[in-house]
Amino acid sequence: MDLEAVRTFAAIADAGQFQKAAVDLSVTQQAVSKRVAALERDLGVRLFTRTPRGAELTIDGQAFLPHARELLRVAERAAASVRTGRRPLRVDVIASRVAASGLMRGFHRAHPEIDLDVVMLFDIEAAIAALRSGTVDATFRAVAMPGRPLPEDIASVRVLDEPLQLLTGPAHALAHARSVTVAELVGHRIWMPGIVPGTEWGAYYDDLVAEFGLTIEATGPNFGSDALLDTIADTPALATFMSEQTRLVWPAGHGLRRIPVTDPTPVYPHSLLWHRDNPHPALATLRAHLAATATVHDAAGTWMPGWVLPA
Repeated sequence: MDLEAVRTFAAIADAGQFQKAAVDLSVTQQAVSKRVAALERDLGVRLFTRTPRGAELTIDGQAFLPHARELLRVAERAAASVRTGRRPLRVDVIASRVAASGLMRGFHRAHPEIDLDVVMLFDIEAAIAALRSGTVDATFRAVAMPGRPLPEDIASVRVLDEPLQLLTGPAHALAHARSVTVAELVGHRIWMPGIVPGTEWGAYYDDLVAEFGLTIEATGPNFGSDALLDTIADTPALATFMSEQTRLVWPAGHGLRRIPVTDPTPVYPHSLLWHRDNPHPALATLRAHLAATATVHDAAGTWMPGWVLPA
């Protein structure tokens, strides 16, 4: 059913005249007549009776009018749901407990008037596909992966370099250190079952191991952060890396320690990615907010892989 014909029908019903409806719709009276004739053919009924005073609804026209109005309202709601500036800004934060989620909470506190949809996509390929299709407006990632540069239509900016910490149980050999150097970690088993080959974080830790000769084990199934914390608490021989802003809660009896890593401090680079042609007005607001609050360490005393894009 042609929505313009339905809109024209409703305009005639309101105006009581074909000519006045044509003026209201900024079309010719001939166009109005053609639209109504096409709609009547589709429905198989007469909708108007012409009178000396204009046009009156037939019984069928009266029956169709409330449905026509509802049809137009539904069409407007459907258009508004995707109209730039009228729909929520949709952002991928990868996971709920990581730094990107915290960045978006800070943005929401600063701009509560902006509607947000927060989603969690697993890998960078899915995130870039979502940016290109318009499924999401922005994503937080570590870019670019070795040998896999970003497509030309995807823009990025570094917004946070997040220091790594060592997480140990109370009986670990390093548990009582105020800080540990990277060299002191050589020979210790660092268990990270969440590392997945082919992901940007997998590439990051591969480079960390190659640079400093660390032992990172990704063996065993990944049962999530709670199971990881339980194992670290109970196993003196194991430690794990945890990003500084990762939000974790564990039972008091675990006695876990979060220990800064220094000399150099490995930092994990978070960038915001978006499609260059995305017109959502809130996207510019998000970028401005992150630029004002960015914490980026291109300085002595820190380390990150050489393939990371400059700030």
